[in-house]
Amino acid sequence: MNGLPMFPANVTDMAGSVLIIVFSFLSFRYAYLLTKKQPDNFLWGFLFYFCMTLAAFAISRAMGHLVKQVLFISGNEEEWKILAPLAGGFNTLLMTSLAAVTFYYHKGIEGFRAIEEKARSLKTANKKLKRTATQLYEINIHLEEMVEDRTRELSASEKKFRNFFTNSKDMVFFCDGENRLVKMNASGLKMLGYPVLNTPPLTLHDMFQNEVDLDNYLEEIRSRHFVQDLEIEFAMADGTVINILLSATAVYDDVGEFIGCEGIAKDLTRLKTMMSQLASSEKMASIGQMAAGVAHEINTPLGVILGYSQLLMDDFPPDTEEGQNLQVIERQTKTCRKIVADLLKFSRQAESAKEDISLNEVMIDVLAVSEHSLSMDHIRVHQDLAADLQSIVGDAGKLRQVFINLINNAHHAMEEQGGGELFISTHNQQDSKKIMATVRDTGHGIPDKVRPNIFDPFFTTKTVGKGTGLGLSVSYGIIQEHGGRIEVESPVVDNTTGETTAGTAFHVILPTALDESQVIKQ
Repeated sequence: MNGLPMFPANVTDMAGSVLIIVFSFLSFRYAYLLTKKQPDNFLWGFLFYFCMTLAAFAISRAMGHLVKQVLFISGNEEEWKILAPLAGGFNTLLMTSLAAVTFYYHKGIEGFRAIEEKARSLKTANKKLKRTATQLYEINIHLEEMVEDRTRELSASEKKFRNFFTNSKDMVFFCDGENRLVKMNASGLKMLGYPVLNTPPLTLHDMFQNEVDLDNYLEEIRSRHFVQDLEIEFAMADGTVINILLSATAVYDDVGEFIGCEGIAKDLTRLKTMMSQLASSEKMASIGQMAAGVAHEINTPLGVILGYSQLLMDDFPPDTEEGQNLQVIERQTKTCRKIVADLLKFSRQAESAKEDISLNEVMIDVLAVSEHSLSMDHIRVHQDLAADLQSIVGDAGKLRQVFINLINNAHHAMEEQGGGELFISTHNQQDSKKIMATVRDTGHGIPDKVRPNIFDPFFTTKTVGKGTGLGLSVSYGIIQEHGGRIEVESPVVDNTTGETTAGTAFHVILPTALDESQVIKQ
């Protein structure tokens, strides 16, 4: 049997071996160029060593085939048998190396990716650091300007707060968690009557008049964290009570612990006094209108009763029972007419004379009438009338009636205790637009529960038959008609020594003739 010719196969084998060498070296060269371009690229480095191993294997494999064909063509088959084991062993070694390189390729890729990811992270961090460094550099350049701007803002804010704290006419205070006063502005210290310099240590207990108010304040500020428009009473340094409108806010530290409070307080004492006086004035005006109506209605029947009783008295001798009864009717009717006359005076229905008068002369006239009866009841009179007293515009007769009422009340207050002292004084007030006349006694005084009602019509603490309760009401109306006011003080505080004495003082304040806006109303 004839075999197939081997020449085509041998040529193909030799050509393939040459091509293997060529392509392997081309791959090796390309990998080399990639490695030169990116020396730090792990993948290109791996491909470089892989192609180098592949080129060595291709040379070994291809040269083995070429040598074999050359030896077979030249008839040296025996020499090939000697070289074949060596060529096979070398090829096996290179094949093993190529397989090892290929096996660790995936591990290398994972490591490369991990390294690359780390490199990207480092690169990103580096960019951030560069940006931060740039910002720090810019901040550092403008830091001084920023500090100066912030310092100016803080200084302006502190100045505004300090101006508010210092110049506020209301009380502004700060206290700690133990209710100790940490800081209070000058207006607050003045409001409480404490010195601005060398202020003694104060607490909320010293400021609050009532402990119940303080407990309610502390409970509300801890539960609601603030109080708003709380009307309470504060105690001044001398014990005087003032009305206060208080608003405050709780203060907490960084961890939320209560460390104190800050508050603002407004003095309502003057406002409450004015409101009380306004209410009293409105009440007296209403009563005056009612009294005028009642007086006019009663006057007519009283005149008829008095007239008929006097006519009947002509028909009965005074010593008869009928004559005596008619005298009683006449006397009581005249008493009623006097009460009606007082009602008319209280309601300002009588016209007033308008003239310049000296209040000192009015006081002297009144004392001349009253001094004898006062001395009979062991009441000593002390006069202190200002020599330079300003004149006033008014009705001397009505003002005499006012001071007669005041002196009679003082007389009755001291008569019950067997005597006393009566002080009569006049003086100009500091603004020279008002004068003050004071009638002070050393009697039993006026109880607190009675004092708000002393100017009400028909209110009296005297026994039946000793007073109608219209004296102070009429006096109040007359003084108001003259543009003045009456103030009562009981017990009496000595302005010089500060001592408190028993008794009552009525202060009558009237405008002078120079104050034309306050002259008597027509």
